Amino acid sequence: MLPQAADYKTLIAGFSWHIPDRFNIGTAVCDAWAAVDPQRPALVEWTRDGLVIHTYEELRRASNRLAWVFLRRGVRAGDRVALLLPQSPETLIAHIAIYKIGAIALPLAALFGVDALEYRLTDSRCAAIVTDAKGVAKLRTIGTEALPDLRLIWSVDGADGSVRGLRADMAAESEAFTPVETGADEPALMIYTSGTTGQAKGALHGHRVLLGHVPGVQFPHEFFPQTGDRIWTPADWAWAGGLLNVLLPSLYLGVAVVCRKFERFDPEAALALIDEAGIRNAFIPPTALRMLRAIPEPRKTFKLDLRTLASGGESLGAEVYEWGRAAFGLTINEFYGQTECNLVLASCAALGVSRAGAIGKAVPGHQVAVLRDDGTVCEPGEMGQVAIARPNPVMFLEYWDRPAATADKFIGDWMTTGDLARQDEDGYVFFVGRDDDIITSSGYRIGPGEIEDCLLRHPAVSIGAAIGKPDALRTEIVKAFIVLKAGYEPSVALADDIRDFVRARLSAHEYPREIAFVGDLPLTTSGKVIRRLLRDQA
Repeated sequence: MLPQAADYKTLIAGFSWHIPDRFNIGTAVCDAWAAVDPQRPALVEWTRDGLVIHTYEELRRASNRLAWVFLRRGVRAGDRVALLLPQSPETLIAHIAIYKIGAIALPLAALFGVDALEYRLTDSRCAAIVTDAKGVAKLRTIGTEALPDLRLIWSVDGADGSVRGLRADMAAESEAFTPVETGADEPALMIYTSGTTGQAKGALHGHRVLLGHVPGVQFPHEFFPQTGDRIWTPADWAWAGGLLNVLLPSLYLGVAVVCRKFERFDPEAALALIDEAGIRNAFIPPTALRMLRAIPEPRKTFKLDLRTLASGGESLGAEVYEWGRAAFGLTINEFYGQTECNLVLASCAALGVSRAGAIGKAVPGHQVAVLRDDGTVCEPGEMGQVAIARPNPVMFLEYWDRPAATADKFIGDWMTTGDLARQDEDGYVFFVGRDDDIITSSGYRIGPGEIEDCLLRHPAVSIGAAIGKPDALRTEIVKAFIVLKAGYEPSVALADDIRDFVRARLSAHEYPREIAFVGDLPLTTSGKVIRRLLRDQA
């Protein structure tokens, strides 16, 4: 927990970790509050008929029933149990039950296609899955013969052949259950990396990962929780950003989480939800924030009572940073982390830790540096790789079944990220891009972030992505893929105008020599642009 402090230096100096030997995520986010304040709101579910409140006591009883269901059907401690569901009470209940029996939760994005699902289910040797009718249809497309380890399938939509009905099975079980005792370092959760640069790897986390996230949530949300706080994110709970940046830490801190199923992010519906549900705190990824720019003067149309607005997953950029101040009347606090070690850098405007274009400073409890390839620390302003020192309670245990990849992730006691950045004299870190995304052109190393931020300033551009295209003369040239705003049509003249716009504001070696107008960009479930696919197109 972060102590209240008047300034950043005092906060850093006064912080220390207190990680108990025995800790269980399921009891910490549910049973602990149910014991002292059973009717406390835990989940606020948006439905077409209005908001539905789910209390901590309701979640305790439901998760206990589901824990018994798992055990009766042979799920055991250490088994991987997949969750292929959107934001919903059932998703949370299943998470809690999995932790209570000592199994390992394997969240999977509802938007995954059959190839992505088959890979993750086979790679993890998943024993059981909780899903819905859409998920069952995907599993049948894959075929049971391709998933030899998958023994049990539950659907929230009812039984169907070999698929068991979740609610029917739960109704037959007791509401009394004694959770297993787990060590803080015992495996609890496995989240697959985004797969922006290749096959995804399963990052295995211990129960302590929840405690490791708490300071990183409290810092950008400015000493969260405060009276009246209520939090929401459009990010899928299968992603670390939705699950560990919002859902589990907020419940641990006693803050109600708003949930709504979004097939695709809808800017107007998102603002309406913030209004209707009384949301005070939000984590909205940069891509979604850029989409919100299409709504002019949102505070004139919607009653927005946001206290904090945080963003992470990609660099926000100075353009969206300044827009946020005008649109919402507050500073968007950026944060940074990876699936393997999350929420280690952040901003906190309440403490004066905020700078346009920067992703923040080290969150209390984390030692973060920018390193050269040989493991030495870069000088201020020098580009290098972001790294985090171990031991660290938010850091992953290992990559599932990949000891060599786990070892390669470290230089000594520094966990490397593959993300390039610069750190200034004041400790602010400026994200440049993934090492794989760096464009090498005429001897210059160019990060895509600055180009993409500049593209957003053009009045015709809704969103854009920059990649390097192989070129015999310059090694690579910058190519931009651009989604236009409504009312604009692709043309040679518009492409020329955008090129000139960027060249005048950046430099002759950074402007996009080629521009492709597209209907949308390929995104991971966490909202990051999959530049690898764009490079393949180029």
